[in-house]
Amino acid sequence: MSLNVVTLVGRVGGDPDVKYFESGTVKCNLTLAVNRRTKNSDQPDWFNLEIWGKTAQIAADYVRKGSLIGVTGSLKFDRWQDRNTGSNRSKPVIRVDQLDLLGSKRDNESGMSQQNSEF
Repeated sequence: MSLNVVTLVGRVGGDPDVKYFESGTVKCNLTLAVNRRTKNSDQPDWFNLEIWGKTAQIAADYVRKGSLIGVTGSLKFDRWQDRNTGSNRSKPVIRVDQLDLLGSKRDNESGMSQQNSEF
C-alpha cells in the first residue's frame, strides 16, 4: 500500500500565475506560506502549488496574494536539467486536487461568502 496525501492551510504568497492552453485546459501556479510554530516566532514554510482544470479557473478568479486557503493534493517533484551548468535539478510541488477558500468576505475582494467553499 502507498499513500501520498498533503493537506495545507496558509496564505497565498502572490497573485496566481495562470496559463490557458489551446486545448482549453487551465493551469494555475501559486506559492503558499504555512507558518511553522517555533518557540521564538512563526517561521513560514513555502510550498509551490500546481492546480489544473476547473479548480485552476476558480483559483484564478477568486484567489489573490494574502488569501487564506486550504489545499489537499499530492507531492510530486518537477525535474529538469539546468541549461547553464547541465546539472540535474528538481523542486517539490504540491499537485492540488481540492481547494478551499477560507478567508472572510472582507478578505476576498471578489465577494465570496464567509463559508468554506469546496471545489
